[in-house]
Amino acid sequence: MKKIFLSLLFLFVITSCGQEKTPELSNREITKVISEMTEVMIHDVTNPPLAARFFTYACLAGYEVVSQNDKSCRNMHGILNDYPLIEKPQGASGFSTHLSAVLAMLKTAQKMQPSGKRLEKLEKQVLDSCRTAGFSDDVIERSTQYALEISKQILKYAKADKYNRISNYPRYTPSGKPGTWYPTPPGYFAPVEPYFKTVRPFTLDSSSQFKPVPPVVYSTDKKSAFYQLLEQNYKEDGTKLPDDHRQIAAFWDCNPFALENNGHMMVGLKKISPGAHWLGITGIACAKANKSFAESLKIYTAVAIGLTDGFICCWDEKYRSDRVRPETAIRKLIDQSWKPFLQTPPFPEYLSGHSTISAVSEVILTNYFGNNFAYTDTVEERYGLKARSFSSFREAAIEAGISRFYGGIHFMDAIDNGRDQGLKVGKWVVEKIN
Repeated sequence: MKKIFLSLLFLFVITSCGQEKTPELSNREITKVISEMTEVMIHDVTNPPLAARFFTYACLAGYEVVSQNDKSCRNMHGILNDYPLIEKPQGASGFSTHLSAVLAMLKTAQKMQPSGKRLEKLEKQVLDSCRTAGFSDDVIERSTQYALEISKQILKYAKADKYNRISNYPRYTPSGKPGTWYPTPPGYFAPVEPYFKTVRPFTLDSSSQFKPVPPVVYSTDKKSAFYQLLEQNYKEDGTKLPDDHRQIAAFWDCNPFALENNGHMMVGLKKISPGAHWLGITGIACAKANKSFAESLKIYTAVAIGLTDGFICCWDEKYRSDRVRPETAIRKLIDQSWKPFLQTPPFPEYLSGHSTISAVSEVILTNYFGNNFAYTDTVEERYGLKARSFSSFREAAIEAGISRFYGGIHFMDAIDNGRDQGLKVGKWVVEKIN
């Protein structure tokens, strides 16, 4: 009996020596990656749809690592469109799943984002903190190699989504027809991502799967439905906006293209994108609910997928209906001096992108945290905006939508129907990936 006990003890010791234990990372490390990716996007003035695409592939890289090593996380093969079966790297052992996931996110973002090299600083900080926490150099090296192999496969998947073909399409030119979109002051920027609908969606059958009802038809008739919409916006004069409307509009602005007159110069005001704001909210929720690393990465990935598919749907409609912005129509038909509180973004008006992707995010986050998850949104504090508290994701999403009306950049039917489309996309994503 004693011999059997000693044999088992010896086997346990040998086995333990072969499985070096390393500390687990928290969801804060994922949040750091998302936050730093956001800073790079601000630097690069990355447009909202493209920003969502970057976030999604980075999250997928990290999630792939987790799904290969955690049975509670479903792999995305067979769930996402054309998602490949990514085999675990041959001979992979002695790595940290969490560290590999974080590094896979960083390696993917470094390659995809124009100024991705800036993320090398965060990578060094992550590795330094891991060494301090007790990770051996061998574990770090093995984790890095694992991350590189997974990132390589995710980048290959990203390359096949057809985004790289967009630069070959003809330059988009405004039609000039009455009631259609035209560049607005002060930047008169070219339209953003007119061909984004051609990008392969992650879960949708097609970009037009949730095609909304058409917008209210443009008309100069003062008794028409369109003119009534126009007058609603006209009353929300940017110079006379009530303080509460002003605060809501500013909080959800998220416009990477804003310019400001500063004497004789035009100064660019760099801001985060709507998707970055909602991923920031995702991090706040994960921290408050004390979600594990794996759970948090799953939620981040789900929201990012929803954001990209939401933008694909919304942008499909934007360039189909090609509707004029309130600023252009009001100046032409009512008051040449009228200005919205927010700066008009450079793309067609219908649907409201923020309404769409906010509703998408609401559905996905509510699926994981419940209907009455109260939280304080501190995402934009670092950019000089006061935090706002919400009793639910639904309340926040509705406020995000109406902020576009208060800001003077959207008509109400674009906000209402954008929300409707977003709810459908969000429900579809949840059903697909759960």
